[in-house]
Amino acid sequence: ADARHTPDPDRIHSARRDMTRNIGAHFASDFSALYDAMETPAPYSPDAEAAGKRALRLTALGYLSRAEGPHRAAALYRDATNMTERLSALGCLARNGGGTDELAAFHAAWLHVPDVLDKWFALQVASAEGSEAVTRARALVAHPGFDWRVPNRVRSAAGSLVRTHTGFHSPDGSGYSTAAEWMLHLDPQNPQVAAGLTGAFQTWRRYDGDRQSMARDALTRIGAAPDLSSDTRDMVDRILNG
Repeated sequence: ADARHTPDPDRIHSARRDMTRNIGAHFASDFSALYDAMETPAPYSPDAEAAGKRALRLTALGYLSRAEGPHRAAALYRDATNMTERLSALGCLARNGGGTDELAAFHAAWLHVPDVLDKWFALQVASAEGSEAVTRARALVAHPGFDWRVPNRVRSAAGSLVRTHTGFHSPDGSGYSTAAEWMLHLDPQNPQVAAGLTGAFQTWRRYDGDRQSMARDALTRIGAAPDLSSDTRDMVDRILNG
């Protein structure tokens, strides 16, 4: 591949992270004022104005968390009056290397609400980087609350990994091999979901030679399964031969 046009997931992620931190530091006073000004008093309202204020406030929080650390996100997690703010604060904490206690508290509070627990699974994978995203996803798949028979739970962990750029395209190939392992496990139970996850490989030819080789190996491994569903086999064949 032409190096000028070959994406490097790690460099892209690092540059974006550094840029976010620099913007946050440069405009810290503006973001701080915006964060305070966009606070919406309880009770929660879903109307457009309140939703817009929350979105703007949480965007400011993202920049401030990169530049200043976790204290503001930790305070919001503690004081949030709605799920949008609490999840956003939790994401900020997790992306910046913290949130262990908050993640445990969130899990305990929402253990029996499937839709909310799905967000807990997804957030942890999406907030990780590189092979750590793979490690975290594999740990979550082993969690007692994970169930391969529940499509939304599968999408929350396995789906989050294939959507996490630096994790799925980890330079050691662990993202590709883990995805292949999971798709083979999932295919006999839910071929439609397995085929859908396989679609993450569609861009494999855009990357450097090493990643292409590892992605091809993973796809070949999936395609070699003797009892593979027609859904997944068709997807693999199109991706490999397209």
